[in-house]
Amino acid sequence: MKKIIYAVIILVAFMQLAQAQQRPQYTQYIFNNYLLNPALTGIENYTDVKAGYRSQWTGLQGAPVTGYFTINAPLGKNFLQGDATAFPASGGLNPSSRLYTQQYQAAEPHHGIGLTIVSDKTGPITQTNIDATYAYHLGLSSTLNLAVGVAAGVSHNVLNQSQITLADPLDPVFYNIDNNQWKPDLGVGLWAYAANYFVGVSVQQILPQNMFITSNNSAYQNKTVPHYFLTGGFKVFLSDDVTLLPSVLFKYIKPVPTTYDVNMKLSFQDKFWFGGSYRHNDSFAALVGFNLSSFINVGYSYDFTTSALNTVSNGSHEIVIGILLNNRYKVSCPQHTF
Repeated sequence: MKKIIYAVIILVAFMQLAQAQQRPQYTQYIFNNYLLNPALTGIENYTDVKAGYRSQWTGLQGAPVTGYFTINAPLGKNFLQGDATAFPASGGLNPSSRLYTQQYQAAEPHHGIGLTIVSDKTGPITQTNIDATYAYHLGLSSTLNLAVGVAAGVSHNVLNQSQITLADPLDPVFYNIDNNQWKPDLGVGLWAYAANYFVGVSVQQILPQNMFITSNNSAYQNKTVPHYFLTGGFKVFLSDDVTLLPSVLFKYIKPVPTTYDVNMKLSFQDKFWFGGSYRHNDSFAALVGFNLSSFINVGYSYDFTTSALNTVSNGSHEIVIGILLNNRYKVSCPQHTF
């Protein structure tokens, strides 16, 4: 029985690498779009630090577990001094209010730099991506910005063969396999944003790479494939202090069909928010977040699995903690990413 379980785990892991989404998925993408699009590097008027943890399909042995750390900050004297915002030095207006939208000013042209570290473990396979990011932001008009970004780094792929039990130890699939690899990683993105809407497009894994290839030509081979993301959202004012943010994320990963996430977020001033999400043919999710102060905020989500895995899965948990450094305007929620 144990051999069967391990065989299923390795089969699922290889299928994920060869035919499905090879990068982690996030229910709280709206809380940190920077993970999917490097053009958001330096978009806020502070140093944005986030750490996240996702346990997918809990209860299923070998299910994906993801952890990440991201940090990004703007560069440019004008932007850091506040020309990108409508805030006075004391902190001033709540960025969720109508008046902020009316006084919104596109950010001064500036640069952004950042770093992302994402580790994803599925069964015996662990993939860790370490990328430096850069973006340039410019104003297309007095109220609209466009940013272009790039992420470049390495991907470290490890296959833990000790977790695999084979009926035939000489199976050519695993004989003399390269189970510890470093590969180059590259991604690009565009992001347009204004006071009450945003739209972005990005691609990850631009450079396809062979993974876990053995010296035997008949052995199983995997290749990474580009991941394309298209996302957009807009802010609707229900009152001066209550805003609704619908958003959508489309994902195209050849050869699987295009999939999408639909997200709805209801925000109360800059204090807390809650919402719901739907992932096509996979799950529904409930989300909640608290802006505890001008230094820290936190978000949590729980996915209710609707796919065939719901018979063995207890759902998915995801938590994100954000730190706002050099936050000279003492805002407690994002200004340009809602």
